[in-house]
Amino acid sequence: MNGDVSTPNKQPGQLLARGVSRHLTSYDFVTVEELVPTSGLRADVMGLGPKGEIWIIECKSSRADFQSDNKWHRYLEWCDRYFWAVDVDFPTELLPDDTGLIIADAYNGEIIRMGPEDKLPAARRKGMTMKFARHAARRHHLERDPTFRSILS
Repeated sequence: MNGDVSTPNKQPGQLLARGVSRHLTSYDFVTVEELVPTSGLRADVMGLGPKGEIWIIECKSSRADFQSDNKWHRYLEWCDRYFWAVDVDFPTELLPDDTGLIIADAYNGEIIRMGPEDKLPAARRKGMTMKFARHAARRHHLERDPTFRSILS
């Protein structure tokens, strides 16, 4: 898991998110970062698969980061599969066995344990797919036209 990409001003969790997003492309997934599925939650990475499947991946850069996350159970109702993404030095025995596990770095990742599937109801899937599309389009627009930020916020 090595590469040749600059990483200035990126936090450890952001670097994990980038590696996870890169890896998910090998499953034909597209991803967005920091998507809000509902008030009070912000998914580090959300993946949308070729058959409409929705995965949420929470990136944890340290033991303290994981132990301070009391709300991760709330993400389960917003995805078909849930994963943790951590680096190779993370104490994975802390992570619940009934969740997915991705080992990642800034450049790539690998699914170590597939998260169990719990399919979303059709109406929720449609809503999440719409949120995903709008989030991605907004991010793309801000990248093209940064001065437009105040209007989209």
